[in-house]
Amino acid sequence: MDRMKRIPISEQEPKVRASNFEEVCLGYTPEEAMAEASRCLNCKKPMCVTECPVTIGIPEFIQHVKNGEFEAAAKTIAKSSALPAVCGRVCPQEVQCEGKCILGIKGEAVAIGKLERFVADWSRENNIDLSEVAPSKGVKVAVIGSGPAGLTCAGDLAKMGYNVTIFEALHEPGGVLVYGIPEFRLPKDTVVKHEVENVKKLGVNIETNVIVGRTVTIDQLFEEEGFEAVFIGSGAGLPNFMGIPGENANGVFSANEFLTRNNLMKAFKEGYSTPIRLGEKVAVVGGGNVAMDAARTALRLGSESHIVYRRSEAELPARLEEVHHAKEEGVIFDTLTNPIEILQDERGWVNGMKCIKMQLGEPDASGRRKPVEIPGSEFIMDVDTVIMSLGTSPNPLIASTTKGLEVNKRRCIIAEEDTGLTSRENVYAGGDAVTGAATVILAMGAGKKAAKAIDEFLSDRYHC
Repeated sequence: MDRMKRIPISEQEPKVRASNFEEVCLGYTPEEAMAEASRCLNCKKPMCVTECPVTIGIPEFIQHVKNGEFEAAAKTIAKSSALPAVCGRVCPQEVQCEGKCILGIKGEAVAIGKLERFVADWSRENNIDLSEVAPSKGVKVAVIGSGPAGLTCAGDLAKMGYNVTIFEALHEPGGVLVYGIPEFRLPKDTVVKHEVENVKKLGVNIETNVIVGRTVTIDQLFEEEGFEAVFIGSGAGLPNFMGIPGENANGVFSANEFLTRNNLMKAFKEGYSTPIRLGEKVAVVGGGNVAMDAARTALRLGSESHIVYRRSEAELPARLEEVHHAKEEGVIFDTLTNPIEILQDERGWVNGMKCIKMQLGEPDASGRRKPVEIPGSEFIMDVDTVIMSLGTSPNPLIASTTKGLEVNKRRCIIAEEDTGLTSRENVYAGGDAVTGAATVILAMGAGKKAAKAIDEFLSDRYHC
């Protein structure tokens, strides 16, 4: 075996998967996982662990996989992560744990993410119990939002013995994991629901259809419900738009709405009452992972699908794997292109998009070269659906209904980086509600930090 090269992983053929919503990556077999794990050098100072936002014992679990000790590997991961099957699929490992792998200097890094996914899937298929918790402290903690930050915080606190209740606004728990990420990247019934159930097995109670700020306020959680601390992990679900003419036309969606209707409300399935009218040609404006998800979803729904991005391909913020899969499936990339107007027909439906070509100038505040318009390069793109994927902001509802909770100019809750503590006593926050739209694993890391800080605060107060 060539130690510098990864064990290849099976995937659906591009032409086949472009017409279905089944998972693209098929995962390792036990034999393949053990062979890949044997590539690990088991470094004395593993940088992969320091780059993991939830500090999984990566060399330890990989050595267990190498030896065929899959249950021990699952229990090692469970000490740090409540969502290994999710992280193994959607984490940007290439810029985190795998980005620091020594083998990656001259060859290919160990496939840490794919191994984590294998262990989690094996654990699920073999009904491994990972629900070990400390004795109950009899202290109640509320968690707002059942996305990755909320599930992680709740799971860690439950393991410590706290009585945790999650309040979820939607009818199904999982947050962005169920509404934002498509089935072909993250299966809902087999993966997300199982990991949510694992959190519930720790003793966490989840109440759905509860909109904090409307159904109940944070003040009421303290004063009437008897909670001693609150963690806000409500995400960032408010879509951003460009502010160009025609954005209110019929056939213009936010990526958030488009993906929610497909992923959570099953618009892609026959017989469901939430269909989306897509035209023959769809333009997705943006270049992040969400844009790739929207473009690949539109393709599967039968449309010619374009990514329209104002910088060059080298600046695309999406994961390389997602860009690669999108290209394989037939998504068309129109880079160095920026929309300036959405055209409408006499009925108010999208009837093309006026764009202008761009060139890269000097670096801007983000460090990337700033896109500059090329005068006289305007043209009409022939599309009949436009999906805006320009990031999201937190919904201001919680902050506007909670006394003393400070937010910044972007409407993100202000919280301490190391603890998640907000300006309101006993209230903590983390994930996209604090940072704006970011990754699943960073939200999980924030949930872990907050759980640790809440435990230290409550332990000091109640000596428990």
